[in-house]
Amino acid sequence: MGNTEVTSPLSLDKGDGGGEPPENEQDVAGLEAGLDALDTVIAAERTPWWRTILAKVVPPLCAIGLVLAVWQIAYSADVAPDYKLPSPGQVWDAFMVQWRAGEVHKILWVSVERAWLGFLLAIALGTPLGLIVARVKVIRAAIGPILTGLQSLPSVAWVPLAVIWFGQNNTAIYAVVLLGAIPSIANGLVSGVDQVPPLFIRAGRVLGATGIKGVRYVLLPAAMPGYLAGLKQGWAFTWRSLMAAELIVGVGEYGFGVGQLLEQGRTLGDMPMMLTAVFMILLVGIGIELLIFNPLERLVLRQRGLLVTTK
Repeated sequence: MGNTEVTSPLSLDKGDGGGEPPENEQDVAGLEAGLDALDTVIAAERTPWWRTILAKVVPPLCAIGLVLAVWQIAYSADVAPDYKLPSPGQVWDAFMVQWRAGEVHKILWVSVERAWLGFLLAIALGTPLGLIVARVKVIRAAIGPILTGLQSLPSVAWVPLAVIWFGQNNTAIYAVVLLGAIPSIANGLVSGVDQVPPLFIRAGRVLGATGIKGVRYVLLPAAMPGYLAGLKQGWAFTWRSLMAAELIVGVGEYGFGVGQLLEQGRTLGDMPMMLTAVFMILLVGIGIELLIFNPLERLVLRQRGLLVTTK
């Protein structure tokens, strides 16, 4: 039996004695060390609670304090009359009047309930629409540009049309919300599907994931980052569209929302009431972002190994 041992070309360059290894061997050792480092899983280190507060809570509080300080300085310097620029204290007093009367949570609940119902309807309609546009070339060529155009259309432009079509009622508000949110959700899903490697889809077909199963187990999970970005944008359009609709469509008998509070303040010339409404709009927008979409986004990134805490 012949000798089957294969001598590595590198071994030919290896010296017999001690001393420094040859340059080629050093390069290969460095390459192997680099690959080993890439394969090494970096253990996530739990961040101390005080460091989390310091990094995420203190900067926004400092920014809010700076805005309030500039606002108070402008008020004290009489930059504008009081009916145009009230002090932060006057706005806070107006907010507390609404709070003690038990109106704040009622107004917020009416608007948040409308927004979430409209947002869920937009997801139910926008998701299959996005899948069809992403996977059927003819439909994509036909209505893809229309979806992009609708996404850039200001939602307030739909309000007069919705009032004429449906009247001064909740149906007109939901119509404006759906027309504003559905294009964003559908386009986000189309973008996510476009980024799915074709190998994933072919592997899913080999394993029997075709049709609805392919969408459920392969396409949607793989397109989740783009889909989630579309959902975030869809929520932003939902909230903006709702405020525009409530501002113009006066349907107090169906519930008094934040947008209607803003319009009431304008009618009465009550600037503190208007700024209170703006504060409530910001409060809901920031709260939904921090409580729902940020954790959801971090979960998706963590599942894909894209969110690793290093020392």
